[in-house]
Amino acid sequence: MILREKDFDAIVLGTSAGGIEAIKKILPSLPAKLRIPVLIVIHIAPDGSNLLSEIFSDDTQYSLKEAESGEELREKTIYFAPADYHLSVEKNRTLSLSNEEEVFYSRPSIDVLFESASIAFGKRTLALLCTGANQDGAQGAYKIFQRGGTVIVQDPQDADFPTMPESALALFKPNAVLPLKNIQALLRNL
Repeated sequence: MILREKDFDAIVLGTSAGGIEAIKKILPSLPAKLRIPVLIVIHIAPDGSNLLSEIFSDDTQYSLKEAESGEELREKTIYFAPADYHLSVEKNRTLSLSNEEEVFYSRPSIDVLFESASIAFGKRTLALLCTGANQDGAQGAYKIFQRGGTVIVQDPQDADFPTMPESALALFKPNAVLPLKNIQALLRNL
């Protein structure tokens, strides 16, 4: 599989339990020349402060920030969903936040981000679904796949918590099922 930057308008990444380590491996794989924005949902405690930008600041040359409602997507920027808010991307390439009902006991929800990305970017979406202990992300990944986007699911045997990748694989056959080291290699060549 060969991924080309010109084929994508955004990368969306979803993970939960075990996700900090997965993201720490994925972010350094983003090429310095890559320009497209990255939106990340990782399940975090609703009452905790979001220190994700600080945690990952040494892992990438991208700008990192907590997403803000109404802001326009910028190139070479990684956006993290804030604690206790769903993150969506609109058709006009702006971000929105909501505190609607939890999805699979999660807010932020991977499904919410992925489904909105499937509408905003369609086939120009690259989705990565990694380790996690619930089913969040499977439906959203499937929506991206249905609209012609590219979906890569972490191999459940490689995941610290296989439930999330297994849930996606039970629903559909994504473009690729890979261990993290192979996901890293694909991204390095993007």
